[in-house]
Amino acid sequence: KDPAPLPAGSGTGQRVVYALGADRVWLVGADNKVSRTFEVTPSTVDPAPATYQVTSRTNATTGSDGTAIEHVVRFASVDGISVGFSAAVDGSTPQPDPSTRTGGIRQSRENGKAMWDFATIGRQVVVVK
Repeated sequence: KDPAPLPAGSGTGQRVVYALGADRVWLVGADNKVSRTFEVTPSTVDPAPATYQVTSRTNATTGSDGTAIEHVVRFASVDGISVGFSAAVDGSTPQPDPSTRTGGIRQSRENGKAMWDFATIGRQVVVVK
């Protein structure tokens, strides 16, 4: 049995599915088959459950927490804070400081590369509870 089945009601077609409660992501192909699933470290700012699209991507930059990050894939904005997936260049995935408002959802470098290759501009991102 699949240890982390795709959540019900998470759409159809090629998409990224992000489950807020499980802190997990699924990369789903056009055939509705999961090509990859992995855990993420959530940001302090969560997007509301809804369907979004990848709006911008940055290969390498500095995160709002001062960490060097790569493979940034942004898909939402909450109160002016950009929300997206990224990987720390040093591979770390620490819990974010709860006293700061950040939108970086961290993943391992390997998973970050897979997300980068899959989540091109316009790719659907479905956020579920």
